[in-house]
Amino acid sequence: MPAGVCGCCGPLRPRYKRLVDNIFPEDPKDGLVKSDMEKLTFYAVSAPEKLDRIGAYLAERLSRDVIRHRYGYVVIAMEALDQLLMACHSQSIKPFVESFLQMVAKLLESREPDLQVLGTHSFVKFANIEEDTPSYHRRYDFFVSQFSAMCHSTHEDPDTCTRIRMAGIKGLQGVVRKTVNDELQAIIWEPQHMDKLIPSMLFNMQEAEDWDRSGLPTTPSGGEREESPAILAESCFRELLGRAAYGNMNNAVRPVLMHLDNHHLWEPNEFAVSCFKIIMYSIQAQHSHHVIQQVLGHLDTHNKDTPRVRAGIVQVLLETVAIAAKGSIGPTVLEVFNTLLKHLRMSVDFELGDRRNSASSGSTSYRESEERIVQNAIIQTIGFFGGNLPDYQRAEVMMFIMGKVPVYGAPCHTLDTAQIGDLGTKRVQIMLLRSLIMVTSGYKSKTISAALPAPFLDPLFSLSLTEDSELRQLVLEILHNLIDRHDNRAKLRGIRIIPDVSALKIKREKISRQDIGFMKKHGQQLYRHIYLGCKEEDNLHKNFELLFTALALITIELANEEVVIDLIRLAIALQEMALANEENLSMFIRCGTMALVAAYLNFISQMIANPPFCQHVSKVIETRNQEAPYLLPEHIFREKCVLPMSLERDNRSWFFQTNEIAESLAGPSYSVDRLSVPYIPQVTDEDHLSRRKSVVDTISIQVDLMSNNQPDKSQKAEEITFEALKKAIDTTGMEEQEKEKRRQVIEKFQKAPFEEIAAQCESRANLLHDKLTQIFELTIRYCHGDMKPLHTEIHNLAFSETCKVNNISSTSQLL
Repeated sequence: MPAGVCGCCGPLRPRYKRLVDNIFPEDPKDGLVKSDMEKLTFYAVSAPEKLDRIGAYLAERLSRDVIRHRYGYVVIAMEALDQLLMACHSQSIKPFVESFLQMVAKLLESREPDLQVLGTHSFVKFANIEEDTPSYHRRYDFFVSQFSAMCHSTHEDPDTCTRIRMAGIKGLQGVVRKTVNDELQAIIWEPQHMDKLIPSMLFNMQEAEDWDRSGLPTTPSGGEREESPAILAESCFRELLGRAAYGNMNNAVRPVLMHLDNHHLWEPNEFAVSCFKIIMYSIQAQHSHHVIQQVLGHLDTHNKDTPRVRAGIVQVLLETVAIAAKGSIGPTVLEVFNTLLKHLRMSVDFELGDRRNSASSGSTSYRESEERIVQNAIIQTIGFFGGNLPDYQRAEVMMFIMGKVPVYGAPCHTLDTAQIGDLGTKRVQIMLLRSLIMVTSGYKSKTISAALPAPFLDPLFSLSLTEDSELRQLVLEILHNLIDRHDNRAKLRGIRIIPDVSALKIKREKISRQDIGFMKKHGQQLYRHIYLGCKEEDNLHKNFELLFTALALITIELANEEVVIDLIRLAIALQEMALANEENLSMFIRCGTMALVAAYLNFISQMIANPPFCQHVSKVIETRNQEAPYLLPEHIFREKCVLPMSLERDNRSWFFQTNEIAESLAGPSYSVDRLSVPYIPQVTDEDHLSRRKSVVDTISIQVDLMSNNQPDKSQKAEEITFEALKKAIDTTGMEEQEKEKRRQVIEKFQKAPFEEIAAQCESRANLLHDKLTQIFELTIRYCHGDMKPLHTEIHNLAFSETCKVNNISSTSQLL
């Protein structure tokens, strides 16, 4: 254009354009003309209605300079825009902002890293400005997409790549700050935006984890860690989650789970654990249960994935629950346990399926061992969650888990044990009992009846009657957790002869009335299961240790004078059982029981501080140590202990004598008359809930029927003579025996506890009911066959039971 025309028309141009043109120097290296910039700023403040035109003209110039690659003028234009934006806060700034955002978008669309960084910095400055009025039409969709793309930059120059990524993260942080507090911008929480925002942050956080694992520096240039994209992304991630409202939690957590799936970050799961720790510590406490629900749902989605993936998700759930349990956990307590127990059952199914497949193919399955990792992770999660719950919720969880444990003969609607068989049922029982051990650990109720209610105690004791030593050990450990309210169990660890019980500094309190009532109601049940537990043929050293600890804890926590007498009667009965050996127990079980009795009587004699009692016990232990060391726990439980051929009653100094114990306890405190009444465990309904009892009964019935149907030939050949009949009906000495029996019965009813008498009467009723049931089964068995064998079997069965009920041991007594 000719110079004359320019000089003639120049004054005719609008003033705002002349002011804008004046801020650009001839040489862009000189930078922004500050004096002219001050004039432009004063003009914009004085005439805010011109702001939109100033912004549009600056945008026009910037677009032209970007196209012509005159980046020096682009920098000047953006600097001018930033100053105008910071100086003007009027209502007319809205149109100016639109022009400003258009220019920022133009820079972000450029392929030049410097321009992208420049546009990002301008946007961050704009994001920090608090506007007086909300914007009804402004949207940030483009900026979310562009900043997310910058976060995933793969520029060939490491320094440039880091700059672009940090700019993208700062841009996303600016979008978050600009939108989360604006109710009109709630659209930012919608899935299409969260699916871009959160993975972009996690991608940069993940890069730092990879660098740390490989030993490389977190910043290629060796700068400070605070300047790395990972730290910046984590800060932005925390800020976003901290601003999440109740209704936005699901949209914020779901992209995290999807990112971990897409990048296979559940195995190993260090990054997943760190992510959810950040989430749990960043969100508001009352929103924690939303996160737990999301992880539980994700675990359900991946129920058929590899064991390590499921174990990784469960471990993440463990960390999530550990943090949530310290605050508000909402209504998801039972939901958490229900889901975990469901996956525990599924893991057992997978393990058994792999075992069957490997057995058929003759190979060892690697997945079977990996399923144990899943099971251990689930049990650890259950225990940690249960351990952080308040007592009232923990009691509910204990009942909930016990309701899931399959018990033979008892209805169990939650687990279909018919499909998994005996091995699977046992495995489920072990897993659930281990979970109960974790939940009950550290549980201290004020009364024992609150810790061991009848609906919990009955199935627990039923499991103690099984033929599996591991199950019985788990049951005893659960009892220890619930009975031990003063943390004495660690002091009693290991079955041994304690020389000085007072040195253990055992903590105890006076027995409450509620606990006394519990022992009157359930004491016989406790004694009975300890007695039967000692008779199991597969008992190991650990079983005897746990039985000793159980007796000691009952003495510390629940024993008054009456209970002390009952416990001594129980110990003497165990000694008598080992000596009589009516059930043909192995010598190890007999000697182990003797050692248990010695260790316990040594403990209880010192606990009640009775010198004569202590003296008698010490004398027996000293004699055993010299003559029969295999009857002491320090010797019998060694690996190479020489066992005796037999145990004879003749060596009275080896055994504890009831009369001497009664003499030592004589006085007003203890009713020693009850010591003369031997303890006899009675049959109860619990036996029918154990698989051991049902199997043994079935076998014994079959053996009795076969023996009755096939009498011994020698009996048939025996000649019946007058002398034989005379000998059979000889009643010499019968009157004295009858008198002795009557005296014992009268003494028992006078001195035995009411609970024991009631249990014996109830057991006879149960015994009669069992035999009637057997007769009914025999009737069904032979209903389509010959009735003569049926009549013979029923007659023999009725005859044998009549003898048992009336204590008849010979034909002469019957006659």
